[in-house]
Amino acid sequence: MNGKIGVYASVVNLVAVIMFAVSMLAGSLFLSYLSSIFIAFSFVVMICAFAYFSGESSKVAGLCAVAFGTMYAMCNSVVYFTQITTVRNVNLTGQAASLLDFQQFGFMFNLDMLGYCLMAISTFFAGLTVVINSRADRWLKWLLIIHGVFAVSCFIMPMLGLFDANMEGSDWIGTAVLEFWCVYFTPISILSILHFSKKS
Repeated sequence: MNGKIGVYASVVNLVAVIMFAVSMLAGSLFLSYLSSIFIAFSFVVMICAFAYFSGESSKVAGLCAVAFGTMYAMCNSVVYFTQITTVRNVNLTGQAASLLDFQQFGFMFNLDMLGYCLMAISTFFAGLTVVINSRADRWLKWLLIIHGVFAVSCFIMPMLGLFDANMEGSDWIGTAVLEFWCVYFTPISILSILHFSKKS
């Protein structure tokens, strides 16, 4: 059962990542926000599966992965749920819009970046739990660990004020960065499916 839960969570994660990539290219903010929530939810379950199957020598790494993954899911779920409820249904203006509208690169955007920083830290620790029994496991382990590098930029860039809604081409640049992330994370979801299917 535990392996199957890991497989199901990884499948949902894969579908959500693909949906996120497609919705951004299609310009559908609602679908991109909704799929992001499902990325967060499935990610927590997936990380819990990594922690469960971790060896005795990597139990602390597994617990750290779950803790940071849970914090990520909380941050990003708040951000995206706010976008598809309050921002979508209420005519926000002035300071409220600059704080709550993700497109304004304000408070919600910075909270989202913190969330992805926490996600990257979580994958780093999850990677430490993977025992290599195959080439697929090796790829999974190193993709998870290297994904941790994203934590540095996600943490520092908002502090430097590098994001500006009025900057020319900011939408295109943001979409390109997120599409790159989708291309990177898709193999992690696929390899996680294979990894947990062997635990079933």
